[in-house]
Amino acid sequence: MNMRKIFSSLIPLVAGISLLAGCNEEGKKSEVNAGMPKDGQELAGNIIFWHSFTQGPRLEVIQQAAAEFEKNHPKVKIKIETFSWNDFYTKWTTGLSSGNVPDLSTALPNHVVEMINFGALQPVGDLIDSIGRDKFSEASINEGTVKGQNYSIPLYSHAQVMWIRKDLLAKNNLPVPQTWDELYDTAKILTKDGVYGLSVPMGSNDLMATRFLNLYVRSGGGSLLTKDLKVDLTSPLVQDGIKYWVKMYKDTSPKDSINYNVLQQATLYYQGKTAFDFNSGFQIGGVKANSPQLLGEIDAYPIPKMKVGDPTPALETSNIPMVVWKNSKHPDIAKAFMKTLYDKDRYISFLKAVPVGMLPAIKGISEENAYKEDPVIKQFKHAESVITEAAQRGTAIGYEHGPNVQAGVLTNQHIIEKMFQDIITNDTDPMEAAKKAEKDLNNLLDTIIQ
Repeated sequence: MNMRKIFSSLIPLVAGISLLAGCNEEGKKSEVNAGMPKDGQELAGNIIFWHSFTQGPRLEVIQQAAAEFEKNHPKVKIKIETFSWNDFYTKWTTGLSSGNVPDLSTALPNHVVEMINFGALQPVGDLIDSIGRDKFSEASINEGTVKGQNYSIPLYSHAQVMWIRKDLLAKNNLPVPQTWDELYDTAKILTKDGVYGLSVPMGSNDLMATRFLNLYVRSGGGSLLTKDLKVDLTSPLVQDGIKYWVKMYKDTSPKDSINYNVLQQATLYYQGKTAFDFNSGFQIGGVKANSPQLLGEIDAYPIPKMKVGDPTPALETSNIPMVVWKNSKHPDIAKAFMKTLYDKDRYISFLKAVPVGMLPAIKGISEENAYKEDPVIKQFKHAESVITEAAQRGTAIGYEHGPNVQAGVLTNQHIIEKMFQDIITNDTDPMEAAKKAEKDLNNLLDTIIQ
């Protein structure tokens, strides 16, 4: 295990685990929630915004919003810093001890629970109310809610779906797979002529193998966490999932995918080198940039089920939020700026920076002509509907039992990825490898949650 990485992630978890348990009385007393500034109120101060919008169009919308805000509030300066998601996690976990955190930032749902546990965030319920609480889905708000306090506000949503190559299926007279067995058989047939049926990523610096395993297990009505929030890798359903992905790796995947992260995995599909992949609507932009000639040959369909007649499962949804940090000296400015990002015209421009990749987090936007008449959104209307339905049903990985710290350990420590690598590289028995990984993860949870 990478003990340095584990230690860095345990700092916020161990220090603040009592907040969810209701024991952090000092944190409650010191918690200050600067309210939303009034319309026309003069604002003054400098704020820092960390975000992970590394793609040009999204970054440009944020920069334009900051420039306009500064113009309207001459005594305000907004410094924008951009980090990849992996770098961001390291940045904030290590920055907590030194106070080197921003005024506001984007986050991932599992990050938010860790941030709340450390007492690192200010509530943003007043911001949500000023925009209109009824405009947001209750599920997306609840992901950042503890004891009635809202600590995050969703900016956009997406969900994991199955991406296909229509041309390859048509050429081989194959239907779109509806079950996991059908997916395996179809992917194996399509593994030829320089194309892999499905790449299975297992890189130990990302959560991709955890994601794939979670999709399989959730589709069978199970979970990687028990109801009492212990990691389960040894139940029959989870063991079936482990064996399924090992078989798929051996028969339909490039062997290098044992070390793939999310970008390496997606790039194969972008380049037309895989027939299937699991991802969000961000796939469209990647294919457009890498293989525009294939743009008309891709589409999204629901994640496979165990059996065709099974009910539609709740799988993985990501409601990407923003947060205000407790250390901020100007939370009123941070909230006022955040609110401008939801101004209808700007918000639609932001979403259209990655059309179909970023779905609206507030109701009514998808019915606006400026949104739905976007050429990419019109072309991928079917894919958008599939992703929207999946987003409405799902949760973050491990959140099927509600927001919890354990889900962050499950996804951030990459122990499941190392388990798969052990099975593949050392020919370790899946049950033996799973027992070790399960024990390691549960020992971590026991260390964190006393």
